Amino acid sequence: MINVLIVEDSPVVRQFLVHILGSDPEITVVGVAHNGEEAVEAVQAKRPDVVTMDIHMPKLNGFDATRRIMEMNPVPIVIVSGSSTGEELATTFHALESGALAVVRRPSGVAHPDHETSARELVRTVKLMSEVKVVRRWRTRPRPAGAVEQPPPKPSGTSEIIQLVALGASTGGPIALQTILSRLPRGFPVPLVVVQHMAEGFVRGFADWLGQTTPLPVRVPGNGEWMEPGHVYIAPDGYHTLVRSDLRIVLRKDEPENGLRPSVAPLFRSAAEAFGPKAIGILLTGMGTDGAAELKLMSDAGAVTFVQDKESSIVHGMPGEAIRLGAATHILPPEKISDALVLLHHRVSKGK
Repeated sequence: MINVLIVEDSPVVRQFLVHILGSDPEITVVGVAHNGEEAVEAVQAKRPDVVTMDIHMPKLNGFDATRRIMEMNPVPIVIVSGSSTGEELATTFHALESGALAVVRRPSGVAHPDHETSARELVRTVKLMSEVKVVRRWRTRPRPAGAVEQPPPKPSGTSEIIQLVALGASTGGPIALQTILSRLPRGFPVPLVVVQHMAEGFVRGFADWLGQTTPLPVRVPGNGEWMEPGHVYIAPDGYHTLVRSDLRIVLRKDEPENGLRPSVAPLFRSAAEAFGPKAIGILLTGMGTDGAAELKLMSDAGAVTFVQDKESSIVHGMPGEAIRLGAATHILPPEKISDALVLLHHRVSKGK
């Protein structure tokens, strides 16, 4: 059984979530909390496997409650958002910076045509997050005595001038992507295209949040859009996102791949075909194997490829499979991937 604590200040919504989650035979609702302060106490007392967290609550909001829980008694936390606008959703994503693992939309009412779909998504996410092993987050992370900061590796590989960076991520990906993008300089000279698995309806809020926390412009592209240097393009809901050699983006409603649309696989496959050694492929934390075989295609085509290391991954499924297939030129944590991106571009642009 998966023991779940529900944190929600609205009595009506609270009972609604209890009904949805309690209806699944593999889930037991072990308690409810009306605000963030109660949530912190309940986690310590009840030791749930997963917490569903509201954001806007009295006494202690969901951001601060998440932060305290992850400092004191770490547990997988799923943000259940009732926000609807891109600006509100962007604010919700800040909870991931506090240690939450995922953000899902609050299920629609029982009379809504999307009720069954949204309820299944909540249950599925809670079950998946229950399998994730989380660690305590400290307010400050002092470097160990005598620790020496290691410089990023000087990537080996092509001497071609890079024209595209393609990135794929799933569970834990938003923070990994933020870490990479926030360390790149404004005016980074090539476009970056991202496929991030997430619940439908959140991609624009995700793009807004990334745009607020990184120095690069971030947008959700339209079909046929030209990719500008130093811009980040996030795959939209329900469309596979591919790239062409003329730096145009192609959006397709093809069948899902690996059960997903958008899937990382079509992006990496198109990058291998269109850019070959002039592309960089990056596969980050996530469940499953999406994009791993296609990262190998990129590597075989001469691209430099990066895979997130196990220690920094929330889930090492996708990057682990890429490593198993021999698709990774380099295996690094996100901050080192970012540092290496800058060094690599400087190196190849000078033909060294």
